[in-house]
Amino acid sequence: MLKKDLRKKYKALRQELSAEQIEDKSLAIANRLLQLDIWEKTYFHLYLTIEEQKEVETEFILQILAGYDKEIVVAKSNFETLEMTNYLLTDNTKFQKNLHNIYEPVDGIEVPNAKIEVVFVPLLAFDKKGNRVGYGKGFYDKFLSECHEDVLKVGLSFFEAEDAIEDVFESDIRLDYCVTPNTNYSFRETIF
Repeated sequence: MLKKDLRKKYKALRQELSAEQIEDKSLAIANRLLQLDIWEKTYFHLYLTIEEQKEVETEFILQILAGYDKEIVVAKSNFETLEMTNYLLTDNTKFQKNLHNIYEPVDGIEVPNAKIEVVFVPLLAFDKKGNRVGYGKGFYDKFLSECHEDVLKVGLSFFEAEDAIEDVFESDIRLDYCVTPNTNYSFRETIF
């Protein structure tokens, strides 16, 4: 399917989910994340859920990261440049909603992209090769292209993989993993 068709399909599927289903599926995703080989890393980038978009609730993941005493990084988006500035989440971090209803840090300790080791990536859909469909602005592709080449990219999805996304661009950055309530997908190439 084409990205525009996948966006339409998965936005509609998300809207059918109840608040209880979102909570249950998000908790299942958080539990499945514990099976991934990512927990020796230190700096984790986590997106903050946009409730109106019925995204995977990341509060459970936040609790896991805090329990493992990880450094948690959150982003502030610039919709003119399509760039994200990343800040360390601390007890003093203050948040406000931007014009797009996204909670963002007001300011704080800036973290360079190269320092980030794991990124939890929001998405609408993904395929069996690790390609993803986001909201279409390109924030994450731009951000991930500026991270260290070894950064682990972990998608979070309520739904299973599509067979293929037909209109993948060269600038699209593939996931290393995607976690759903029922499956852990790995797209990492094993080198023997």
